[in-house]
Amino acid sequence: MNEIDKMQEDKNLKQGTLASRNIRVLFWAELFGSVRFIQPVLALFYFSRGLDEADILWLLLFWSIGVLVGEIPTGMFADRYGAKLSFVIGALLSIVSHGLLIWAYDPWLFFASSLLSGFSVTFFSGADEAFIYESLKESNEENMLDKALGIIQSAQFMVMVVVLILGAIIAKDLTDGQFKLLIGLGVFFQIIQIVLLCFIKNPAGHGSYQENPFKQVKEGMLAIKKAPQLVWMFLNITLVFIPTVAIFNNFNDKLLRDAGLPVYLIGFVLAGLSIFSFFVSRSIGWMTSRISRIALLYITGGIAVFSLLLAAFFRETLWILFIIMMLIHFVGAVRYPVYAQLANDIIPSNVRATTISLLSIIDSICDLVVFSSIASIAAFGFETMFLGAAVIAIIGSLLPIHPVTIRKNES
Repeated sequence: MNEIDKMQEDKNLKQGTLASRNIRVLFWAELFGSVRFIQPVLALFYFSRGLDEADILWLLLFWSIGVLVGEIPTGMFADRYGAKLSFVIGALLSIVSHGLLIWAYDPWLFFASSLLSGFSVTFFSGADEAFIYESLKESNEENMLDKALGIIQSAQFMVMVVVLILGAIIAKDLTDGQFKLLIGLGVFFQIIQIVLLCFIKNPAGHGSYQENPFKQVKEGMLAIKKAPQLVWMFLNITLVFIPTVAIFNNFNDKLLRDAGLPVYLIGFVLAGLSIFSFFVSRSIGWMTSRISRIALLYITGGIAVFSLLLAAFFRETLWILFIIMMLIHFVGAVRYPVYAQLANDIIPSNVRATTISLLSIIDSICDLVVFSSIASIAAFGFETMFLGAAVIAIIGSLLPIHPVTIRKNES
């Protein structure tokens, strides 16, 4: 962990604090929890089990339904009982959802796995931002949330370097036994994640909200009402994220294979992209010290639109596909941590996870609309699908983002 400590110093995060401890533990928990050996051949796995492009988009739709159902209850749970317990429960459900893929041959079982996966994510969604922000507040470092999230987020890119290469090599013949081995290995590493999550420590007062649940939701809605720019900013983020990271990345391996890349090399390409994303995540603090966060969101929105347009017309040219993937990975690595900093600066502490979950309801609704819309045109091929995705990204990237004008009321 000395390397992580050094990197945190480079980001000017104080050492020996609750925040540094929690960031370190969450980094390693994210690293092991991100191990999905099936990832580099996931779309090929789906196709081998009888799914098609539309079915894969329906999987995303069911995932969004799981998120929609779980967002508010799990956000309230985190505010009442603390992020630590919330994370452990979420990780347990994630193991179950991933393990189900071993026996998934019919679409309904894939849909059930995706639904449960979406629900498990909500135990982290909102709670992780709130947890890190409150940890940073104890050492007066809350203005460094985007840097802290960049550090934690980079864990998944670090581990993917090995996972993506090994996963593609193990599944080089695309046999059912190889797919099952990859899924089983993923479950093993997720168990390690649960052990690590037991070592995080809740900040003082975190998870102590005891008021009526309806009042809890009302306070979260009031926080959003006082700062309506939160909604516009969130829509800008999510309407760019869904068509780029959520949709495009689900077809990475299929696109690479269609462009003529052998299966065993897919992992090396995706691993290279993970290394690139790792360094981008670690550079967020450097970027925000030179470019305003709002300008950075607009710039990355424009890059996302350009990437999808390139994908619509030039995806079969391998070197252009590499450029498209690099641009989309850059967008995915930068936008969320930057948004999280802007949003958490104006959300009250006592209902932080609940408020973030309320905002995520908007994300889930957008997911349902976008995934169902894109699924309805997926039968016309990748060109039509990516053009439709580009239109949605244009709408999202043009939505106004205003500077924070209302500060949070701390409790």
